[in-house]
Amino acid sequence: MELKDKLSEVLNESRIKTDEPMSMHTTFRVGGKADYFLSPEIDEVADVVALLKEEKVPYYIIGNGSNLLVSDSGVRGAVIALEKQMSDISIDGNIIRAQAGCMLVRLAKSAMEESLSGLEFASGIPGTVGGALAMNAGAYGGEMKQVVKSIRIIDKDGEIKNIDAEKYDGSYRTSYIMKSGAIVLDAEFELGRGDKIAINQRMEELKEQRTQKQPLEYPSAGSTFKRPKDNFAGKLIMEAGLAGYTVGGAQVSEKHCGFVINKGGATASDIYKLMMDVTEKVKESSGIVLEPEVRLIGF
Repeated sequence: MELKDKLSEVLNESRIKTDEPMSMHTTFRVGGKADYFLSPEIDEVADVVALLKEEKVPYYIIGNGSNLLVSDSGVRGAVIALEKQMSDISIDGNIIRAQAGCMLVRLAKSAMEESLSGLEFASGIPGTVGGALAMNAGAYGGEMKQVVKSIRIIDKDGEIKNIDAEKYDGSYRTSYIMKSGAIVLDAEFELGRGDKIAINQRMEELKEQRTQKQPLEYPSAGSTFKRPKDNFAGKLIMEAGLAGYTVGGAQVSEKHCGFVINKGGATASDIYKLMMDVTEKVKESSGIVLEPEVRLIGF
């Protein structure tokens, strides 16, 4: 039996795509075709993963592709996209529960509408709950580890289990999720009571700061490199004279050197080459080796 036929036994055929251009599913707007692009509902993820493992088909979990660079040659195997079918939110008192594919912007807004404070920092992060938890996403002094209460995961053995905030072990751009290869299904966040108007005002302030400082008008994957210890990637890149540095359609943003942007017509190879050039030139000028914050697939 063909893999597609086996997949259709656990997934509706409308949620199984073949030869799907990943440029349609990444915020860089680049990337070749995925052999299989699957959009399971929350109770189907474990079965899909188990089938792919049984068939020895490599698979990659993505949210909305906001921290991802997929090669021009695409993805051999399957991409499991959680954003499409897994975005439910429920609120009970000061606890908000969200599925892995829920966008952080929507989560923060839902919290604000219920006068719940603690997710203001996340109101402009263009990713999903699952991806944000995997990398302990943060901004403006806030991090996911500060608000997460518990997470329901599929572990590396395919078992569904709950982990608490202590087990989550979030640190700078990593966590138990990332280190163990677990898949987030949903999570509970414990927030504080606040004033709805004040919460909204803070979110608007952060939005204004982002608009002024970040090149939001161009496709990108946000901060391209991790922050080095006691330094800033954007500062090191600027000091290396790389503001505006261009490879093909990819460019180091002149507005914020920590961002690599698709100025128009960039390929994944352009972006990757630029990242490698920046890494080399920053090392030459500062002695510091930058690490990608962007997840690379197919390179």
